This record gives sequence, C-alpha cells and structure tokens, in this order.
Amino acid sequence: MYKKTTINAIPNRPYPNPNRNPIRFLRRLRRLRYRRPHILAAGLLHSLTLPLRFSLSPAMSAIKHTFQLTSSSSSRLCSLRASLLTLAVLTFISLTYLSFTSLHSSASSSPSQLPVKLGGIEDAADDEISDVYHSPEVFRLNYAEMERKFKVYIYPDGDPNTFYQTPRKLTGKYASEGYFFQNIRESRFRTEDPDQAHLFFIPISCHKMRGKGTSYENMTIIVQNYVESLISKYPYWNRTLGADHFFVTCHDVGVRASEGLPFLIKNAIRVVCSPSYDVGFIPHKDVALPQVLQPFALPAGGNDTENRTTLGFWAGHRNSKIRVILARVWENDTELDISNNRINRATGHLVYQKRFYRTKFCICPGGSQVNSARIADSIHYGCVPVILSDYYDLPFNDIIDWKKFSVIVKERDVYQLKQILKDISDIEFIKLHKNLVQVQKHFQWNSPPIKYDAFHMVMYDLWLRHHVIKY
Repeated sequence: MYKKTTINAIPNRPYPNPNRNPIRFLRRLRRLRYRRPHILAAGLLHSLTLPLRFSLSPAMSAIKHTFQLTSSSSSRLCSLRASLLTLAVLTFISLTYLSFTSLHSSASSSPSQLPVKLGGIEDAADDEISDVYHSPEVFRLNYAEMERKFKVYIYPDGDPNTFYQTPRKLTGKYASEGYFFQNIRESRFRTEDPDQAHLFFIPISCHKMRGKGTSYENMTIIVQNYVESLISKYPYWNRTLGADHFFVTCHDVGVRASEGLPFLIKNAIRVVCSPSYDVGFIPHKDVALPQVLQPFALPAGGNDTENRTTLGFWAGHRNSKIRVILARVWENDTELDISNNRINRATGHLVYQKRFYRTKFCICPGGSQVNSARIADSIHYGCVPVILSDYYDLPFNDIIDWKKFSVIVKERDVYQLKQILKDISDIEFIKLHKNLVQVQKHFQWNSPPIKYDAFHMVMYDLWLRHHVIKY
C-alpha cells in the first residue's frame, strides 16, 4: 500500500556533489527546488565556489564542517539562516582573496617598466616638455592636435616676382619673414581647398617692397589695393570680417604699410617682429614673431657655465633713449662690458659673437623698436638675456615662461642693473642657463622646418588664435 510521505519525513542528506555526475546533479536540484531550499542553496554555493576552495582549503574545511552541522539541523529556518550566513562569509573571504591577489600582482610590477602615455607620447622617452612652459601637458596635447588638423589657405593672387609671396632674402635680422613664407608654402599645413582651411594667409612681403625702394605712401596704396581685391574676389573675408586672416612682417615697414586699412589692423591677425603696444599690437589677437639673425656665425652655446666670467655685455648703437642711458651709466664699469658702438670687424674675426660665450647675462635694450635680434642671439649662444624694454610682448609669451630663462628689468631700473644681476646666485644662474638651452630650438629657423622650431611655434600661436574666432 502506498505510503504518503511528508516533507518532514524526508531524511536529512548531505548536499549533492556536482563532481560525480553533472546531469544527475541538475536533475536532483530540480527535485529539491520546492522541498529543501536550503539544500538547493548549498548545492549551488558548492558548485560556484569550487575553484576558490582549492586555493583556500584550510578555511574551506572549517566552513564545510560548519555547513554540515547546520544542514543536519531539524529547524528549516535555522538552516536557511546558516546557509545565508555561510554565503556571506564565503563572499567576504573571496573578495579579500581577490583583492590581495590584485595588490600582490601590482606590487610585483616595476613602475619603471610601465611607461606612462599622454596623447600617444611616452613621457619616459620625451624630454621635450618641461616646466619652462606655462602648461606643459596642455602644450603637448594641443601641439599634437595642431600637427594633425591645422590647415592654412594661401591666396594665390599676385605676381611672385614683385611684392607678393616672395620675401627679399632669407638672411639678416629680418630673415624670419622670409623663412616663414618659404616654410608655409612647403609645409603640411598648407591646403589648396579653402573650405578646409582654419586660417587664410595674405602673402604680402613689405620687406621686399622696401628693398625695391618703394615709399611708405606707395606701400600703403599697394597693400590697400591688393587686400581690397581679395575681399571683392573671394567670399572668405566677409564671413568673419577678416578675423580668420593673417599676414606676416618682420620689419616695421610692414606695420606702417597696413595703416591704410584700419579694418585689417583691427580684425586680422598680425604676425610681427615689433609687437609694441604703441603701434596697435593686440596681445590676445596678434602674434609676436621672433626676430632671428640667421645664419648664426657660431654654434649654439651649451653646458659652458664655467667659462662665463663676465657679468654682463652689450654693444650697439645708441638709437633709443634706454640705450643712451645704458651706455652713459655703465660704459666705464669694470664688471659690465658695455660699449656704445658696435664692435668693429677690424678688431678681429667674430669678436662680437665670441663675447656671448664668455658672458653670463646679455643686455637686450630696445632700439628704434621694442624688439631686438640680440635676444635671439643671446639665446642661441647660451647667454641669459636681460630684457630691458617696456611694453614688449615677447615671442611665444603665452606658451613659455620667460622668467625661467631670462631676466626682465624695467627701463626705470637701468640704474640698478648691476646690483640686480649680482643678486642672482650661481645656483639661480645655472638653472636659468639650463632652461635657456631647452628653448634654443624654438628660436631657430630651418628649411625644411623641424618639430618645435620657430616656424612650428608661430604656427602653434596661430592655432591658438583661431580657437577664439566665432562664426
């Protein structure tokens, strides 16, 4: 006769072992679904934590014993509570074990073997960027983006044998203009499609006009007629009223030649070597072009601080008020080498350039304009420049920190110049000189251009300017 079996009559059995027969194990779990929920939980827990139990055998033995005790309990509620408690303990042990394993594997790896990458560049192998920049990481990322994306359209109009597109020469203290014209035509930044361009280059070489003996009045008329013809022929100027246009000139005649077009001065980006505020230079819009006297007569100065025994040096014409004061006050000083005239070539070969190698600080007073090619000379020869010129927006001033590789002195402090330089300790001078060597590449023109040279730094400044143009 059939005997009815109740749930309480089912004898307590140990939980099923999934290692013997997986199919039978699943079938038995299905039968136990409604009859012994604590046994079901125990079976699932056993199967899920099996790999971990091999690495935690001592702890698992104790837990297994506890679990078997709870399974043999007659109280269903107590058994369920014990199962949940065991599950919580196992979860805690598992997380602890995994955390310990992760920390152990991280500690075993050497930090020097894990290069840190930023923008696709390995910091360990990149010594180009240092704290001489205002924002080194921002400069690194923006520079890489500029190399990938920046496009400039050059207006094709104009006769290359006259005033447009071809500067007079690539030598002398106004060589920066010529190098820029040549580099931009051959660079990756040039595009033949104006719809892809971020900026538009107006190729006016006022320096070449001056070389042909053109008067200032005629220069103004030539520039005015040329720009107005571009405005009427192409639609690009009127999109932004010239805010995405720029022209380059290193001589002050280029600034004067654009005076006939007030909207050109107000709206377009002017890349000039004479960034003086008294001629309408706008720092957040215009760009200071470094005035570089190339080719350099001698190699760049490097780690030669011990050979620099002269405190300060300057030699030049007294063609400005500050130069007159400088020569009058310090011409006869025994520690400052100050000459109120340029060194005559008859005194010896490259005497002027060789003095840069023996001097700690090279005085750079403003001349007829605030700018001076002597600044780039000082940087090239490893002589810390002393900027003695007010209202001068220094080249790349928004990128590099000039106070970390130069000395900036107000013109009114020229009378304390010697004491200011003597107060700079040897440790401070060595640090200034070290930073100076790092920025030498930014004040060198190359053909073809190379990374981080003067051309690329000017292009980077233009890249920054184009971000503020809204249209």
